[in-house]
Amino acid sequence: MTTEEDARSVVLAKVKPLRNEKVKLLDSLGRFAGQEIFASRLLPAFDNSAMDGYAVQAQSCGEGAILRVIGEQPAGADRRLTIKAGEAIRIFTGAPLPKGANAVIMQEDVRREGDTIVAQCAAEPGEFIRRAGCDLVVGQKILARGERVTPQLLALIASQGMEKVEVGARPRVAIVSTGDELARPGAIPEPGQIFESNSIMLHALTLRAGAEVAFVEHCPDELETMTNLFRRGLTNDALIVSGGVSVGEHDLVKPALRALGAELDLWRVAIKPGKPFLFARAEESLVFGLPGNPVSAFVTFLKLVRPALLKWSGAADHLLDLPRISARLTSELVNEDRRPHYLRGRLEDGAFTPTGRQESHALYGLSRANALLRVDAGRKFSAGENVLVETLEL
Repeated sequence: MTTEEDARSVVLAKVKPLRNEKVKLLDSLGRFAGQEIFASRLLPAFDNSAMDGYAVQAQSCGEGAILRVIGEQPAGADRRLTIKAGEAIRIFTGAPLPKGANAVIMQEDVRREGDTIVAQCAAEPGEFIRRAGCDLVVGQKILARGERVTPQLLALIASQGMEKVEVGARPRVAIVSTGDELARPGAIPEPGQIFESNSIMLHALTLRAGAEVAFVEHCPDELETMTNLFRRGLTNDALIVSGGVSVGEHDLVKPALRALGAELDLWRVAIKPGKPFLFARAEESLVFGLPGNPVSAFVTFLKLVRPALLKWSGAADHLLDLPRISARLTSELVNEDRRPHYLRGRLEDGAFTPTGRQESHALYGLSRANALLRVDAGRKFSAGENVLVETLEL
């Protein structure tokens, strides 16, 4: 069996980032920058007031000083006002600082008496002034290639007057679930059948990874039908198949792929749950064969498919993995298997607790999990021990 680390390397070596495309700012949300962006404008663009109050010369604004108000500067167009010692200009948050002013005294710290103000405290030079460029200077990098575009980054990009940004294109993915034992939701299952649930989970995971889903289909255990459906799926960047990748007589995924000339790069990975994982290539398309058990499909998707989809989308290497965080174990854990085991659990208040049954079919425990813990082969963790868990912030 191939180790998880080697399997990941094999998969990612076959993935080349797709072309870049320019999209409107909001359409870039959650995607990955296809270019570096550098500031072309200062932020703030000019000296301005950080408070509603009065622009003054600090040296003439001691406690009890009486200053004559000679004008008003609201936020917006610069009225190009000037003050001298003993004068003040009514000013509002974000408004350009008048020439000659070197401080702003808050309106709460003065008493207004007609055309004058009486300072209740001294003003300090530079107080409540936002200096031009104090936040961002021209030439400063504001977005790195491969960085995920977040709402806060969108605000920064918009501050430079940009309407569009270059991002990596989304990979197109086809999803096929297999098996005669599966009934579609809404149908009446025959005796011995269960409702098919992998495709909805894989569809959701694929969308959360930023890819586009071309189609989702269920296929019975019939070689010709499967081959034809795979042929259609292979017109996309990736084909994700669940079930049918083991060694039983009804496991037809490999024969169907061979009939289409696919080259098998991987089969069976030392990971629990998820050993019967398949990875193949057919022309320009990559094929990911996931186990039919839902937890196995979930784990192998996160560890081996999700990084490929992110790399296709232009993500930087350090963003291909799930976020990790230190947590305290609430119970002792032992892995007596020869494969590393990914336990599903709940991360709350810095503590990790396994959720429900840990078998590969157990959907309820998976549904309550928000984190994964890898327990290496032969490893034992004690209750209260600190471990690194991967959060399922998908």
